[in-house]
Amino acid sequence: MSTPTGWTPSFWLDIFDELLYDDNELDYGDEWNLNFNYTQTNEITKQERKRGWKVYSHCAFGKFQCGACRKTWRSARAVVLFRYRVRNGRGTVIMRPFGQACSRCQDGEYDLPGFNRKDVEHALLRLFSKIRKNCYGEEESDDASSTSSAKVWTKPHEAALCEACHQGICCLEDE
Repeated sequence: MSTPTGWTPSFWLDIFDELLYDDNELDYGDEWNLNFNYTQTNEITKQERKRGWKVYSHCAFGKFQCGACRKTWRSARAVVLFRYRVRNGRGTVIMRPFGQACSRCQDGEYDLPGFNRKDVEHALLRLFSKIRKNCYGEEESDDASSTSSAKVWTKPHEAALCEACHQGICCLEDE
C-alpha cells in the first residue's frame, strides 16, 4: 500500500464521508461535515467551550516531501488536530495537519504530511469514538483505545523540525 507524499484534503473528506454515511459511524441523525483550518491551535477559549467545542490531537504515521529539495521522509509523529462539536443537529469537525521541516534544507518551511488510507481511517475512527463519548455520552470502545498502545517509534524525533513540537502538542498523551 503506497503512502501519498503530499497533503490531500480531498482524501480525508472522501474517507470521512465514507465512514460517516456508508459505515454509519455516527448514527445519531445529525449532519456532520469536515473542514480545514491551517492556523488553529489546541487552545479552547471559555466562550468556545460554552459553545460546545472540544479538541482531539492524533499522532499518525505520515510521509513528508520537502517542497524545495524533494527529499522524502517518514515519521511516526505526524500530528493532526481536530476541533469538533454538535449543535442544533449539525456536527462540525475542523482539522489541521501539522508539518515538519526538511533536515537537509533547514529553511524553516513546514511541509504537510501525506497519509495512507489505513492511517486516515484509524485517525477518523478514533475521532468518531471521541465524538460519540464527548457529544453523545457513549462509553469509549475498548478497541479504539487499545490500538493507540501499539505505537512503535522508529528513530529519534527531531523536535526542532516539528511544527507540532513548536506548538507544544506533538503526540500528546490524549490518545
